[in-house]
Amino acid sequence: MPASSHRANWVMFFKLLHNHLRLPVLLLMLAELGVIYGAVFVAAGFRSHGDLAVFEMPEGPIWPKAAIVTLVVFVAILALGLYQFHQRLYFKDTLARMGVAFLLASFPLTAVWYSLPELALSRGIAQLAIVIAFAGLISIRLFFMRTVDENIFRRRTLVYGAGAKSAAIHQIRRRADRRGFRLVGSVSARGDASVFASGRLLDHNKSLLDIAVEKHVEEIVVAMDDRRGNLPVDELLTCKVRGIDVLDLAAFLERETGKVRIDLVTPGWLIFSSGFRITPIRRTTKRMLDLAGGVLALLVAWPFMLLSAIAIKVGDGLHAPVLYRQRRVGIHGEIFNVLKFRSMIEGAEADGEARWAEENDLRITRAGAALRKLRFDELPQIFNVLRGEMSLVGPRPERPEFVSELTRSIPFYNERHTVKPGITGWAQLKYQYGSCQHDAIEKLQYDLYYVKNHSLLLDVVIMLQTAEVILWGKGAR
Repeated sequence: MPASSHRANWVMFFKLLHNHLRLPVLLLMLAELGVIYGAVFVAAGFRSHGDLAVFEMPEGPIWPKAAIVTLVVFVAILALGLYQFHQRLYFKDTLARMGVAFLLASFPLTAVWYSLPELALSRGIAQLAIVIAFAGLISIRLFFMRTVDENIFRRRTLVYGAGAKSAAIHQIRRRADRRGFRLVGSVSARGDASVFASGRLLDHNKSLLDIAVEKHVEEIVVAMDDRRGNLPVDELLTCKVRGIDVLDLAAFLERETGKVRIDLVTPGWLIFSSGFRITPIRRTTKRMLDLAGGVLALLVAWPFMLLSAIAIKVGDGLHAPVLYRQRRVGIHGEIFNVLKFRSMIEGAEADGEARWAEENDLRITRAGAALRKLRFDELPQIFNVLRGEMSLVGPRPERPEFVSELTRSIPFYNERHTVKPGITGWAQLKYQYGSCQHDAIEKLQYDLYYVKNHSLLLDVVIMLQTAEVILWGKGAR
């Protein structure tokens, strides 16, 4: 077995509840959990005359208090998108987000400490723990930012194919988007319509196994323009049994980009690929999450909903309607009325023609622009979730007029309706507001990734990272 196979064990992907968790991100999470947890003990030790081994204070043991602080701060960091493997942030952006994360964590921590005084830290210990934890996290981030782009965390990837399809890999140009792999080169294949090497074009006088061993390859991506009668089955099988991963281009791009490329997949690929599991247990857990999350969201959001209603009345008059009902397509194509705070002028579509919302749309009121920017116009959809018409997480529901048009022109568009539409979703995290057919195609590719890989863990991650979208105004229009 080649030495690269052993190295692959350290750069493998952890399959957790049907979602890939990158090894560097897992290591970062564990390191930061340790720093936050340890910061409380160190702070308590300094406050106890330098006894760093203290585990018991007069008011009780430290470990449960440290555990609460660690969990809350960790969730806040996750919500700010700081565990996204392909996140491209400058150091000052990381500092800002980390600061906001600590600020966000202070609210639930204050609530916990107020309601459960036995779990509260003294002010002196809490302040010192924050300073130590923040300094430790920033130090780890600096180390992570300098090492994650190094080859130690990248899979050495060989592309079999140097034609038009392989160009899709070459188009992944951002350094942050290439953190998961390092191209060692491409091997031209029979059937390639043209030569467009994703990296250095390698001489094919040797067998694939010899090339892979020589280049310490850990995976081979099959990106041929035409496989029919041209696929080197024996060579790929030899590589596979020698511990070198072999995967097709669509699966590789799904893993690296977080979306399903509809121009590369076929119905057969969708049928035989993993995912698309909707079990009774999954339906039950998703509904329980929707009900629990919906009630909690309503308790938290009602003041903002009240302020939104007041803003609409002040801006448009006391007799102006606050809510807006619009027909949308739900699960399995069923039509329902989505609830939103009205953000456009009355009679915005008086002629009956459905239109995409555009940038600087003149139909949007002044109050409506603020509501859309903050995503407060979506808050009434909590009632759609509680009624079972929507989910907290899923593809955004579209209007029937647009769905009919998009289904005719975009392949696999109807597959997004196999799960309930959501208030937030994977596409909302990964792509800006959609206002045309091109945007609909891009968002569909992310929606298909969610439909294929959805799980309880992915739902929770999406819900938490929606805070990043709101705070940083991503995709709002």
